[in-house]
Amino acid sequence: MVIEKLINNKVIKLFSEKNLVFIATIMKDGSPQVSPVWANYDDGFILVNTAEGRIKHKNILRDPRVAVSATSTDNPLDMTTIRGTVVEIISDVDYSHADKLTQQYMGREHYPFKRDDEKRIILKIKPYKVFVLPELKMSD
Repeated sequence: MVIEKLINNKVIKLFSEKNLVFIATIMKDGSPQVSPVWANYDDGFILVNTAEGRIKHKNILRDPRVAVSATSTDNPLDMTTIRGTVVEIISDVDYSHADKLTQQYMGREHYPFKRDDEKRIILKIKPYKVFVLPELKMSD
């Protein structure tokens, strides 16, 4: 299935707002590892910003399969879960992606948590399975 058909407007909206995203990676022993992250959607891919050397980065170098989940802060029934593969790890040495996400999540122009010993990277995720919770009607 074409990626664009997997991703609908609800998914794009969830990844365009201030919603915390959770990424699951696979540990060396096969157990899952979950981290809260900032992420956005761009041209068919989910982009997650993290630092080089973090556990999720190490896990992805060994096994690029991931799952991500986003839930609306306004409505917990507005959610998506996505399974995919990290197809590229992109350097964010100039913090341009981190700055973009800082604007999205904090309304600030620049990423405020820079550390001299840290190299930011972007995990570019190609979705292959997308679930979106359909609109639910609540009964009285």
